[in-house]
Amino acid sequence: MQFRKQAALFRKHGVRFLAITTACAALSACAFAPGMRMIEPATLPATSGNAQTPATNVQVPITDITSSLIKEMRDAADKAGAAEGRGLFESSGPYTYRLGIGDVLEITVWDHPELAAALGAQQQSTTRASDPMAGFIIDQRGNLSFPYIGTLHVEGLRTDEVQRALSERLGQVFVRPQVTVRIASFRSQQVYVDGEVHVPGPQPINDIPMTLYDAVSRAGGFSPTADQSRMVLVRDGVSHPLNLPQLLANGQNPSRIILKNGDLLRVVSRDDNGVYVMGEVVKPSTAIPMKNGRLSLSEAISQTGSLNNTTADASQLYVIRGSQDVNPQVFHLDARSPVSMILANQFELQPKDVVYIDGNGLVRLSRVLNLLIPAINASLYGAVVAK
Repeated sequence: MQFRKQAALFRKHGVRFLAITTACAALSACAFAPGMRMIEPATLPATSGNAQTPATNVQVPITDITSSLIKEMRDAADKAGAAEGRGLFESSGPYTYRLGIGDVLEITVWDHPELAAALGAQQQSTTRASDPMAGFIIDQRGNLSFPYIGTLHVEGLRTDEVQRALSERLGQVFVRPQVTVRIASFRSQQVYVDGEVHVPGPQPINDIPMTLYDAVSRAGGFSPTADQSRMVLVRDGVSHPLNLPQLLANGQNPSRIILKNGDLLRVVSRDDNGVYVMGEVVKPSTAIPMKNGRLSLSEAISQTGSLNNTTADASQLYVIRGSQDVNPQVFHLDARSPVSMILANQFELQPKDVVYIDGNGLVRLSRVLNLLIPAINASLYGAVVAK
């Protein structure tokens, strides 16, 4: 009899008891809210080790963004920028073009028109742009062949030196010959301009020194997506980073950088140096640096439509830097005050940085309830069926 009363009591209050128990579980689950949350200090998961090196957790300190930190980072960037391009600037001395293999010479011997036939037929308008001009081509051995004198080695010489040598040789055949030598086509030396320019490709070096500006200008100029702050000059297998706006800010004239034969100038795209903005923003996306290559924290957030007013916790704004490096860094900014936007506007981001804005507590609770309500409904339905 007593057992029947207890069973009836359970059927009467079982549904209410189950609902209350589930609600308590939901409230206690707020600590396990879904999504990401930054913990101070941040801890990277243990890396897999071997027999000699055991797996260890990596502690990543979280640094607050302050005016002193910004000044320290700016001084370090200025110091690194001052060292950029060192060794590439040429002194303003005389420039001399040296002949090389493939160059085409136009040689005129006055009062001897019969030698003009040796120049060959004039170039037709239908020929390809890569075809040489009419004239005397320096062969693969660096030699020049000319009537009455045979072969003359001219590689590495100046045009006035070739002119003097030809006059001496022809003086054995003609009386006081007057010889004029000029370069009809520059083909032995060239630089390569690649990346975000309008006309990428090789650019020949002529008797006028080719500066950094000349190379970009001959390639059609920068394209709208070019990042002028992260150009790379490859010379003799060594990469030299070039920050054009920084050079100008430091009073260094980029026109003093003379390109040499075989140099490769690479203009990087701004799309390759984007910053990932994630979390509670209007439109999570990749923020693109400006044309000068700079991108502040406030500009990155502005490109994504600013913070989400209903879900974002402005006090939990983080910048993760060097996530693929051995020693990553995490910076924190409490952006609840409008004054903090001054710091955000001065904090310079770097390529591949991750900007993350956490959600507020109410949003996290709402997401927990959205996950648990289906389970509560299923429990209530099961209890009703059991009754």
